Amino acid sequence: MAIIVSQIKTPLESGSDQNRIFAAALKTARLHRDEVEQTYLVKSSIDARRQEQIYLVSSVGFELKGTHSLSSEQLAAREEEVVRRTRNSRAGEQVKIQHNLPTTFRTGSDRLEHPPVIVGFGPAGMFAGLALARMGYRPIILERGADVDRRVQSVRGFWDGRQLDPQTNVQFGEGGAGTFSDGKLTTRINDPRCSFVLEEMIRYGAPQEIRYQQKPHVGTDLLRDVVKNIRNEIIRLGGQVRFLTRLEDVTLSQGRVSSIRTTEGEIPVQALVLAIGHSARDTFEMLAGKQVFLEPKPFSVGVRIEQRQQVIDRGLYGRWAGHPALPKGEYQLSWRDEQQRGVYTFCMCPGGFVVASSSEEDTVVTNGMSEHARDGENANSALVVSVNVADFGNGVLDGIAFQRQLERTAFRLGGSDYRAPAQSVSSFLDGSSPDLSRPKTQPTFSCGVREADLHSAFPEQVNRMLEQGMRRFECKLPGFADADAIITGIETRTSSPVRMTRNPDSLQALGMDGLYPCGEGAGYAGGIVSAAVDGIRVAQQIMERYQPLDSVRE
Repeated sequence: MAIIVSQIKTPLESGSDQNRIFAAALKTARLHRDEVEQTYLVKSSIDARRQEQIYLVSSVGFELKGTHSLSSEQLAAREEEVVRRTRNSRAGEQVKIQHNLPTTFRTGSDRLEHPPVIVGFGPAGMFAGLALARMGYRPIILERGADVDRRVQSVRGFWDGRQLDPQTNVQFGEGGAGTFSDGKLTTRINDPRCSFVLEEMIRYGAPQEIRYQQKPHVGTDLLRDVVKNIRNEIIRLGGQVRFLTRLEDVTLSQGRVSSIRTTEGEIPVQALVLAIGHSARDTFEMLAGKQVFLEPKPFSVGVRIEQRQQVIDRGLYGRWAGHPALPKGEYQLSWRDEQQRGVYTFCMCPGGFVVASSSEEDTVVTNGMSEHARDGENANSALVVSVNVADFGNGVLDGIAFQRQLERTAFRLGGSDYRAPAQSVSSFLDGSSPDLSRPKTQPTFSCGVREADLHSAFPEQVNRMLEQGMRRFECKLPGFADADAIITGIETRTSSPVRMTRNPDSLQALGMDGLYPCGEGAGYAGGIVSAAVDGIRVAQQIMERYQPLDSVRE
């Protein structure tokens, strides 16, 4: 447990001096320095709602002296006494006791004849594998793409020479699609496993500040080392990670999984985790043919919008733009029309780049990426519109067909050589020629761009909402969609178009004993942290059912 003091506001002009913040928190909690063993930041954010007066807003944690020698009852009484001091004051709502609930792993009694098999080594598969390996289950992890070092070479080869490897690319390979992203760790889920994920990432090389940042990120450059370190730990603990190994078939016998076939041969299996990501279309097609219960789900499509980062900073911070205590400006904007169709920004990358993210030949797919420093000239974000089964059909795989159609249209508009179609925002809004010579923002798409009218890439309802979003968001954030902003197409991989429906208690596929859909590709996560948390949840279900292999062998 710890005492948490929240809503400590310090003016931006006083800087981000932690000693000043800690002193203010001590005063609010009516604590003396000699009562405290340890002080640390729990959360740090920016309040820029009024540009004339921007505040740093912090939450501070205190561990009291002598707590290690106290029983849990004595510690609780002592911390309650500290909180009682402020209960009837204005600070009463700011000072609380936080109960830190550890992530626990319990093991079952059923016998495992074979190691659990995990398909996919993105965040879900990685954290499922790490948890299982820690507890002695010796998981076998299969990844269709290459390890991160060979993957970087393959992706760079595509960006520089436009030669796509359908098995190793921005979507497939060690670390999943998040390896080539901003490495955002924000999440909307409220789950104690989130803290476990952050602490494990720090253990394996992520920066310490992700513990307390309001919008933590790692950056693609640091994330590559993190995933490599986690892989090495899984192997050290007795697990296996097999790269360039693609799942081809699943054998189901009497309502349970019994084996799988891969490009490297057959593997017997009792517990199969499918952490395949949102782009494993061939795997979705194979599972549909096996009568695994799948259903279409809504997702979103649109473009990447780019602005100069200094313009975004100025729009958010006013005269304080560039202050060393301020992070690079980020935005998250959304709007719904009267039919409840939404347009919103997604995966915003401050100081980042728009990257070619195709995983199938003759398609163009965009994504955003930033390094940890976020020191690129441009900001970029997905600007996307929600689509549902009424837009693309009721069939299980109709969402995939809709994505492919858009991606192939973008390929044609870009010149059929993996360049992306692009134009100025002003030309998109007024219907003029898509001239890219006028905007000050220079497109960063990694395979190059070709001027094209992006209206011809989308259905009318998507174009209408993109236009609405641009106009409304420009009013909220000056510079978002001004004459210097540009858009690049096409963004289609916002989330999985399919859900592998599972039992909410056992987390197994409906009617399929031993088959565990997991993570973003299964439709149960949306980002690095939530996918990792889902991987841990699935691992816990397997553990609670089966004995560890290590105990069986002993």
